[in-house]
Amino acid sequence: MNDLDTLLAAGGSTALLAVRGREVVFARGFHAHRSSVASVRKSLIGLLYGIAVEAGEIDMSATLADLGINDLSPLTAEERQATVADLLASRSGVYHPCVYGMEPGRPARGSHAPGTFWYYNNWDFNALGTIYRQETGRTLAAAFREYVADPLRMQDFAVEDISDVAGPQSRHPVYKMRLSGRDLARVGVLVLEGGRWEGRQVVPQAWVAESTRPLTDLGGGRGYGYLWWSAAANALGDALATDWPIVYASGAGGQYIIVIQALDLVVVHRAADVDKGISHAHMGSILHALLRTIA
Repeated sequence: MNDLDTLLAAGGSTALLAVRGREVVFARGFHAHRSSVASVRKSLIGLLYGIAVEAGEIDMSATLADLGINDLSPLTAEERQATVADLLASRSGVYHPCVYGMEPGRPARGSHAPGTFWYYNNWDFNALGTIYRQETGRTLAAAFREYVADPLRMQDFAVEDISDVAGPQSRHPVYKMRLSGRDLARVGVLVLEGGRWEGRQVVPQAWVAESTRPLTDLGGGRGYGYLWWSAAANALGDALATDWPIVYASGAGGQYIIVIQALDLVVVHRAADVDKGISHAHMGSILHALLRTIA
């Protein structure tokens, strides 16, 4: 076995796919199998936001107060000044209990004003789902099918694989998504090509550029945009970093869409059992071994 085979066998990897110039250059595993994308869902919903913002359906500068967004335990006047842009950048300053919450590291309520502090916050992400449904009148499942899955001619997408899961912690449900590896690779190619697919501008080019650039500097060469992560070339703070800048969507257990613009390359990794997946560091090793394999 070579290094890549050994790494793929050592964890919960179920699929690894690499596409360069729209040609598959590496494929291993079960690429048609639909499974949870975990937090990759956030990056995917970000595409819907770009389309809705350009259409004038959602105002990035609208505040939670403007939109009438609240929660079971009422938000404070300051918290309600968070804007849609703050939520997309995970800088809302709203540290409220949420479905699929992240309580151990959550800052105290009122500790940071909206827009001033980055915290990877599931309250923000869940509230974005509520705002999208409220402002567009569409469910996330219907919107994703119409604006992403159908234009990209996804092979395995099923509308029932996007659903809302409510909980007692908050008014805002978590949205869950299941997709196949080869359908995620199409999303990666869409991002690589600036929102275009087969000559059609599916997602605004300016939105793709803005959402994938490091709006927040997380240190060590790592950044966060609007629901997308990035790493500078040879970034010391990110195990995925390569000799070239990367943009990626990341989900627990080893769910990844990685875009390397300089190489015209998209890499997708899946671990069908999220609880028995791989670490971020292990994914870094897989990515580096893959790049050596396809060089």
